[in-house]
Amino acid sequence: MCRNITELRGLQPPATAVEIEAAALQYVRKVSGLRQPPAGAEEAFARAVAQVTEATSILLLSLPPRRQPPATVPPLRRPEVQARIAARAAR
Repeated sequence: MCRNITELRGLQPPATAVEIEAAALQYVRKVSGLRQPPAGAEEAFARAVAQVTEATSILLLSLPPRRQPPATVPPLRRPEVQARIAARAAR
């Protein structure tokens, strides 16, 4: 598995919609090999992210609870990432 794909099952508190969508975006970028979609493919890219987000949400709701939390903290929960997001929002 790609090291950049975030593990969301078993988080406390549970994964948020924002975290699930960010993981879906990571996945679509990885499998497409594109950071940004080329001109004219934005809709297909966005549709793929939405579909992966939906499938991931359904999967997480269907799985049994974990006995232990994931070994790593998801990026959106890391203080340094939160600080970068806040700095961008303040601009």
